[in-house]
Amino acid sequence: MSHDATRATTADEPTDDQPTPKHVLDVDDLSDEDLAAVLSTAAEFKRAHYAGESHAVLPDRTLAMLFEKPSTRTRVSFETGMTQLGGHAVFLGPENTHLDRGEPVSDTARVLSRYVDAVMARVFDHDALESMAAHASVPVINGLSDDAHPCQTLADLFTIYERFGGFEDVTAAWVGDGNNVAQSFAVGCAMAGIDLSIATPEGYEPDDAVLARAAARGTAPEVGNDPAAAVEDADVVYTDVWVSMGEEDERAAKLDDFEGFQVNDDLLAGPDDPIAMHCLPAHRGEEITDAVLESDRAVVWDQAENRMHTQKALLAHLLGAR
Repeated sequence: MSHDATRATTADEPTDDQPTPKHVLDVDDLSDEDLAAVLSTAAEFKRAHYAGESHAVLPDRTLAMLFEKPSTRTRVSFETGMTQLGGHAVFLGPENTHLDRGEPVSDTARVLSRYVDAVMARVFDHDALESMAAHASVPVINGLSDDAHPCQTLADLFTIYERFGGFEDVTAAWVGDGNNVAQSFAVGCAMAGIDLSIATPEGYEPDDAVLARAAARGTAPEVGNDPAAAVEDADVVYTDVWVSMGEEDERAAKLDDFEGFQVNDDLLAGPDDPIAMHCLPAHRGEEITDAVLESDRAVVWDQAENRMHTQKALLAHLLGAR
């Protein structure tokens, strides 16, 4: 018996007229209303978590977690978060896919879209995320790229909100490398209305295009090369490693370039007593001291925990459960 080569598309198969999925490759892919909703839902989920109340709003949903880089916080927070939401997460490391064997990102995106409800990718090249989003029919979330780290910024903003009860009149300073975390934080601060000053060594400033995007969503940060000037009057002082993954061969040169940019007790001394933030992992004794990390001013453990709550909220938002 022969079969007709043409057939009707079943209801659960992708079609050309499906709505375009919402991707979050950087924090300003969210509207101001989206951001407020995600932070509000994160507070709701965190309260439920500590009250022992179920918030399984994504039953039977699956998240694919694609990793090109090692991870502690990103993997555990997303995987545990999906479990708490009633769903399931699938870990795909470099050795678990065909990306390293030559399969195009576009093909992987198309295939994963047939299996899962969302994809979180932690990659080296931001262009890979752009390609994945262009070909995926489910939401793609940036779990970290060389250009941006929006999930970290959501946790950072939520942590600041918890500590100060909002964003009004909050001032922040970034001290160190104008890297992916700094760039997303700059845009996130602009969206939240937080005044931000950035101090980096010359040549390590955030990209001009990122500063323009921050200006488009609020107020662009002040950028300079003097840590003491940046932290003056700051309520929040934030730093990150000077030598990121993949930059180990630049270590000696970077340590020289960043001399004087360490977040330590001397830098934080003053009447404002700012909180200290770090996305972790930290190179203790380089960009930040043990004394600061182990002090009451450090909120780094809250930041790390809040990755889970804000990512749960983001997933619920993207998948229509909020």
